[in-house]
Amino acid sequence: MDAETLDALYVEHVATLERGAGVALESTGWDAVVIHSGSLIKRSEFDDQYWPLRPVPHWQHWLPLAEPDCALVIRPGARPILLRSTAATFWEKPPLPETLVFFDVFDVTGLERLAQVADYLPRQRVAFVGQDAAVATAWGIPHEALRPAALIDALDALRVNKTAYEVACIAEANRRARAGHEMLRRAFRDGDVSELDLHLLYLQATSQDDWETPYKNIIALGANAATLHHVAYGKAVAARGVESLLVDAGATCRGYCADVTRTWVKGKGAAADCFGHLVAAMDDLQLRLCAAARVGVPYEFLHDQSHREVAAALRDVGLVRASVDEAVGTGMTRAFFPHGLGHSLGLQTHDVGCALRKPRADNRYLRNTRDIEPGQIFTIEPGVYFIEELLGPLRSDARSPAIDWNAVDAIAPLGGVRVEDDVLVVSPDVPVRNLTREHLASGGGVA
Repeated sequence: MDAETLDALYVEHVATLERGAGVALESTGWDAVVIHSGSLIKRSEFDDQYWPLRPVPHWQHWLPLAEPDCALVIRPGARPILLRSTAATFWEKPPLPETLVFFDVFDVTGLERLAQVADYLPRQRVAFVGQDAAVATAWGIPHEALRPAALIDALDALRVNKTAYEVACIAEANRRARAGHEMLRRAFRDGDVSELDLHLLYLQATSQDDWETPYKNIIALGANAATLHHVAYGKAVAARGVESLLVDAGATCRGYCADVTRTWVKGKGAAADCFGHLVAAMDDLQLRLCAAARVGVPYEFLHDQSHREVAAALRDVGLVRASVDEAVGTGMTRAFFPHGLGHSLGLQTHDVGCALRKPRADNRYLRNTRDIEPGQIFTIEPGVYFIEELLGPLRSDARSPAIDWNAVDAIAPLGGVRVEDDVLVVSPDVPVRNLTREHLASGGGVA
């Protein structure tokens, strides 16, 4: 989507936030809220190097500006005030924002000193939202006004159902991620590359520096795919033969995230064929789960259904001999598929507002337990992995005969499969909009 259209949607987005924040403030007993953009954090107490700023997400909800020590003052019925630091520094400068449209919707004032923010706060009950309590103290805000829980919950609730602007940003982030996934598929198919090579290629293809990515890229060759968050990239090129590649990597647009995973295999022989069939089965069942995401369905129900789908795939590929009911009921599938089906997505990769109740004890890693509603964006990411710490108990108990261990051991060096898309719930009568498949048709397979 072009910048001009995004800017027009942004103006509408801010108007929506003003109404929602006004209700949140009034319902929780606050007259105003001041949101701090964030402070630079030292990488170590032993030197003077700082991490690039990750803005406070409540700040990013209002504007795509990654500058430290800025403030936004919001009062019901009043135009928001944006206070930006004008203090000169010749050591570092923040990155230029993708747009300057926020000048059109806020009263913007420059500050020489951060403490001057206190001069712009109303003489009423003002809540503080931010990560640095020392900043709130410098502004004269009392301790009880720091990140009040009821207000934070109300503001987080505004992030659950996305505006048209947020949808457009996440869709654009998915488009940007496509370039990286396609680049890595081709590089894996055509040559011998290390995980570090692939990581650097992804950054190049998506025009992102490492700190700009929504999360540290997960680039896993072979057995490393069995480590769910593998970020310790190997620097050695793998030997020729059967090989797999799992890429869990996204991109950002104006602070909003894409979170996409694809798995590929190359090589010839029985192991490559079996693993290729497993990737294809996972792609098919992932699409069925996307289609099953309907308004009113509890997301945990979808997670439960994913275990039935995974059980059927393991049986069809020949790894498990048990029936679907037996594989799920005895916990067999949880050894192959240990994580939750997905999570809310937005300004944070694991976004807020969709874990209002605890999952069942057997679903303890599930991050989304909300009933599905229009406007939600979440991921759907089933997986099958060969993690010996989880499979070991199956080898030695009564469930062992139901598993073809020769087949499991043959493809275990390929690590595992994950397929992940970002989907938007549109309405009760419309199927979910798959923001990822609009750009990446396949969920993986033979590279």
